[in-house]
Amino acid sequence: MNPPRQDRIADLERRFTALETSLKDSPEKEALSILHALLQEYRRESLAVVPQQQESGERSLETIANLYKSAPGMQGAAENSGLPVGTPAPDFTLPDAEGRPVSLADFRGKNVVLVFYLLDWSPACSDQLSLYQAELDEFKKFDAIVIGISVDSLYSHGAWAAVRGITFPLLADFNPRGAVAQKYHVIRSKDGFSERALYILDREGIIRYSHVSPQLHHIPDIYELLDQLKGLN
Repeated sequence: MNPPRQDRIADLERRFTALETSLKDSPEKEALSILHALLQEYRRESLAVVPQQQESGERSLETIANLYKSAPGMQGAAENSGLPVGTPAPDFTLPDAEGRPVSLADFRGKNVVLVFYLLDWSPACSDQLSLYQAELDEFKKFDAIVIGISVDSLYSHGAWAAVRGITFPLLADFNPRGAVAQKYHVIRSKDGFSERALYILDREGIIRYSHVSPQLHHIPDIYELLDQLKGLN
């Protein structure tokens, strides 16, 4: 059983405080500090508005979790077509939200769904990954592991996963920025983030399904994705 959401937030707060002091001064560190401060402000404001719920903190977490609804949308046509079906999937190693290295080779023998998405906290990405979280039992029926990849830092992944309740791995393609997305031919170089793209890899690590959304805000059809997995089995 997963710990209560407020406990996960408290744990992330402790980890952020411990790690922040070890980071060298840089624009990235400043950006992370600003994000941390912003989340803290939203939490305080929400608790002030709903004092009767101060003890649980549930209202503040709900407010943060729903920030994506008022965020600006991501628009634009796809610029890349991705790797073709039949291609051996390029291996990689990226840190997850806990800072642990995760390699694609770790999942050999399983079907893998690689989900390249634009950014944490953005509207369509929040809806898309929440949908996959809700359908995890369906993915498990097809012996499939879901892995999310974006150019966000592991700190952003940790906070976003906690407030959205996402339990599958979110990997940080952060340094060098977008290097794995580039291997999979889905990096948008001018934007600094990836296309919205899906790959299904079979148990031998071969790409059996490839999809790049024609528009950045288009969420791929979940039924088509599950049908493709069903066909693999």
